[in-house]
Amino acid sequence: MRAMQLAAPGEALHEVVLPDPEPGPGELRVRVRACGVCRTDLHVVDGELPEAKRPVIPGHEIVGVVDRIGAGVSGFAPGMRVGIPWLASTCGRCRWCLRGAENLCDAARFTGYTRDGGYAELAVADARYCFALPDPIDDVAAAPLLCAGLIGYRCLRMAGDATRLGLYGFGAAAHLVAQVARFEGRRVFAFTRPGDVDAQRFARSCGAEWAGGSDETPPERLDAAILFAPVGALVPAALRAVDKGGVVVCGGIHMSDVPAFPYRILWEERVVRSVANLTRRDAQEFLALAPRVPVRSEAQALPLGAANDALRRLREGEVRGALVLVP
Repeated sequence: MRAMQLAAPGEALHEVVLPDPEPGPGELRVRVRACGVCRTDLHVVDGELPEAKRPVIPGHEIVGVVDRIGAGVSGFAPGMRVGIPWLASTCGRCRWCLRGAENLCDAARFTGYTRDGGYAELAVADARYCFALPDPIDDVAAAPLLCAGLIGYRCLRMAGDATRLGLYGFGAAAHLVAQVARFEGRRVFAFTRPGDVDAQRFARSCGAEWAGGSDETPPERLDAAILFAPVGALVPAALRAVDKGGVVVCGGIHMSDVPAFPYRILWEERVVRSVANLTRRDAQEFLALAPRVPVRSEAQALPLGAANDALRRLREGEVRGALVLVP
């Protein structure tokens, strides 16, 4: 199979030809139709997530068709369309798994990070962590749902019942979350890079009633804010924007250091919390909800060999919505 492989952090991906992987017991082999390019992939490639498998095939927003089935797998058949997300497996036995927080499992493995992912023609995954995909959504549009959508959905749930919701960093996750938030009757306020009028226009097209730079003050106090931009300096900015009792949710797996800030902006029962990974329950709930909204992803398809250029565009902030690799 062809694949785009990372040999070492900080290097460009190399196009390689590898033997076709075979599914082991409990696994599926999937012929990849589309794989989204996520900011987490960028963190893996840039070495900001230090425990990556080496070499590794990145990619964890995988849409494909079941090609082969390993021993002991039930509920899947060849030709079935499935999604493979970031969470690749958990132990199922630790205190985190037993209390329903499998996203915190110490033995968790992750697609495109600690096991090979979807920047390839074929991918192998634990069948228990794969999901059937809603039929109305095509492959390219479905790919960003597998991480941008799922993590965004988990962040939204962590924001509680906030009516006035701020979204900092209006990319793949925010443009999907905004649609769900509006469907639920929330009001969306979008924050982009200062001066990025195109992103602000895009945010308004996705349902934001106000869009401005991350250096601006929203017209009203927010009930909650979700940070998708991996910029630690946005934490105190968001704290200043939320009302008493407000919640600031940090949605990224990696973020630059949070600068010191005065206790006064945290006081009055404001909360800062992070979101780590996702659970299978998140996926089941979000994939059932997405067709009802309906969630529409703004996604541009690129050939597999364009993975390095896709990562560059993401790093430089040139992406509207999401980029998706198509083998």
